[in-house]
Amino acid sequence: MTDTNKIALVTGANRGIGLEACRQLAKLGITVILSSRDNAKGEQAKLQLEQEGLNVVCRQLDVTNEDSIKHMETFIHEQYGQLDILVNNAGIFPQRGNALDSTVDMLRAAMETNLYGPFRLCQSFIPLMIKNNYGRIVNLSSGMGQLNDMNGCCPAYRTSKTALNAVTRLFANELKDTNVLINSMCPGWVRTDMGGPNANRSTEEGADTIIWLATLPNGGPSGGFFRDRQPIPW
Repeated sequence: MTDTNKIALVTGANRGIGLEACRQLAKLGITVILSSRDNAKGEQAKLQLEQEGLNVVCRQLDVTNEDSIKHMETFIHEQYGQLDILVNNAGIFPQRGNALDSTVDMLRAAMETNLYGPFRLCQSFIPLMIKNNYGRIVNLSSGMGQLNDMNGCCPAYRTSKTALNAVTRLFANELKDTNVLINSMCPGWVRTDMGGPNANRSTEEGADTIIWLATLPNGGPSGGFFRDRQPIPW
């Protein structure tokens, strides 16, 4: 299967790392579905890439809404009959306080976007990947979700990313006898709306490991956690 007939879906892709992932995948000749909760912002991002000579497909997707996910599933089945790459990039950083100051509602909000969304999307598209004997899934996690370096700051974000890593491991075990590879990655501290202007990495640097994992050869790693293309502790 060549890159020119691969189909990729990137969530939360109207800006930041998600937009950069779309850009780099499109440069490889992959058909990229740029999805965004706000369709107008998605169309603006699509126009930006088209001005760079890149063609992408823009579709609305709210990863917290089951109907929205089902609409995306129907579109991909009917339009392409395949999904080769799923980049679960959509995420929120709801608050920065500590564990004693946080509420369950804060944790719930983070889980809806950062955990339940990717989980539902994996359930939606893994069967199609298995059917077509090819799939690469990249879950955007964070070093803040690492248990070996956990502290009390930002509990909603941290717990959601730790849980996302667990989901990566769960699906990897179920997929171990298939050609569907699923991995978590940490992009590092990236200059985005979430990371802020003082971050030490560009979006290009943040997206590099996404593209590497999204285009792994057959027999590549699965069920891993990576930064800068290298395994990191859970």
